[in-house]
Amino acid sequence: MNLPNFRTIDLNLLRVFDEVMAERSLTRAARNLALTQPAVSNALRRLRETLGDDLVRRGGQGMVPTPRALALWPAVREALRQLQESLVPSTFVPAQADNTFVLAMADATGAELIPGLANILETEAPGVSVQVLPLTTRDPRRMLDDESADLAVGYFPAVLADLTARAQVGKAVAFEHQQLYAGQYVCVMRRGHPLASGPMTLNRFCAARHLLVSFSGRPFGFVDEALASQGRERRVVLTVNQFFTAGEVVARSNLLTVLPRHFVHITGATDELVQRELPFDVPAVQVATLWHSRLEHSSAHQWLREALVRAAHQVFDEPAAA
Repeated sequence: MNLPNFRTIDLNLLRVFDEVMAERSLTRAARNLALTQPAVSNALRRLRETLGDDLVRRGGQGMVPTPRALALWPAVREALRQLQESLVPSTFVPAQADNTFVLAMADATGAELIPGLANILETEAPGVSVQVLPLTTRDPRRMLDDESADLAVGYFPAVLADLTARAQVGKAVAFEHQQLYAGQYVCVMRRGHPLASGPMTLNRFCAARHLLVSFSGRPFGFVDEALASQGRERRVVLTVNQFFTAGEVVARSNLLTVLPRHFVHITGATDELVQRELPFDVPAVQVATLWHSRLEHSSAHQWLREALVRAAHQVFDEPAAA
């Protein structure tokens, strides 16, 4: 089998391939590229001959990529993106921009940051839109890689440890991160709960029935890790995937939960809830932004990250890390 010679490949063919893969339609790809459909078909034919693979076939309502095309496309798309950014770097002007950013974060994080971000958008970038998706994992790298989201905000200790370990041994790291703020957590219960007064001891805490906010549904979180380090455990009888839901449930039950301190007053149930300090040491939760490296030098994305830092400044006493 003759391997393709990179020096003879027309880069314009890769642009056509990228557009066809994105649209799964020769007609739409031709329109986006301002070419005729026969020109797109001819470009695909030349690329097929060069690579020795069909790349796409007609099927159903559009074009179906071959396994080789699916494997090749991410690298081609990233290379074209980097080439365009290097040759024609875009300048983001907030007042003139009409970008749409997609963010992934938990409801508590959104309740803390989005009001400030909305004010920044209104005053600085009125044409910019933001879509917030629910964060349902502690490892959002897949959704960032497939461009389901531009940026994720949350507590990602395992991800950051993995990225650090990879960098230390010289492996390629495809994601960037930035600490946004350090979150403190408190024990929360309904007003009138037996533990709302009197000493909150470790024994009383562990003997109570608990609700845990868990994206995966797994009844074990960072509080349980802290307890396990002391040879203790608590009984988690209910898991939910939203902090607002947790606040509503504990306000109407005898369950305890652990919530971000700044979030409690946002629940709208402050008069129904009591906060108690945890009877053991729990390290501050480092909330970070995480994004794909391909967006590192995008001026629009840089503005978004800086805007989130400013939004965090409006909520938290400690300055957000730059």
